[in-house]
Amino acid sequence: MNGQSPRSWTTGTGDAESMLAEARKALFVMVGFLALLWIIQLVNAAEGHDHLVYEFGIRPRSVSSLGDILTAPFVHLSWTHIEANSGPLFIFGFLAAYRGVVRFLGLTALVILTSGFAAWLTAPSGTIGVGASGVVFGYLGYVLVKGFFDRHVIDIIIGAVMALCFAYQFTVLLPHNGIGWQDHIGGLVGGVVGGWVFRDRSRVRAVRRTPKPAATTAAAPGGAVATTSGQTIVPTAGSRPATQYSGPRADLHKELDDLGL
Repeated sequence: MNGQSPRSWTTGTGDAESMLAEARKALFVMVGFLALLWIIQLVNAAEGHDHLVYEFGIRPRSVSSLGDILTAPFVHLSWTHIEANSGPLFIFGFLAAYRGVVRFLGLTALVILTSGFAAWLTAPSGTIGVGASGVVFGYLGYVLVKGFFDRHVIDIIIGAVMALCFAYQFTVLLPHNGIGWQDHIGGLVGGVVGGWVFRDRSRVRAVRRTPKPAATTAAAPGGAVATTSGQTIVPTAGSRPATQYSGPRADLHKELDDLGL
């Protein structure tokens, strides 16, 4: 850890080789994710764009539709719908996954749940919600905050750039007719929470595993022994050989030793 405390800031490029390996995995995962969505859309189009929507879409406050929270993000209403989601989904998903695919999978499960429950609880009755836009906002929220939680400067810069480049995305967080803005907000909140839940704990564990340097001794004037802790122990006549004392209880150990205990 090069003497850094677990709360110190880094550029986030310490192990470039492992980061590149995770980035390759993230690329394959996102390509596979998008391929799955488009295959489902092909099936949906072949059935008239209605069958899968009614079968797997979220019906607000319907107990029988609770399971659809897990399936609705994979179904889209039209080609225009899936095209609008695919670009941001790939970009934000890759940036959310490139430091760790396992954490990304946990994040995906979290934002699917938070966005789906938000739609199920608050969307208007008589509607059906489908689409991956809630997941898109979940990834966006995670990208915006994970640099702060991981204390990686590079990720903070990436989050700021994404916020500026995709600022128009935030307009659909406001109520719009025909747009499921409820799941957008739920996904964004889930992504921010995910930034804390899935923060990088490896740096803290590495610091805790780093052994403390052993105390060294050096000769001091008058036959005394000086330790790296700044203490000087002077042997007295008739006492046992000088013992090196260090640590927060050094004085207590010395007194006990002098008493022969």
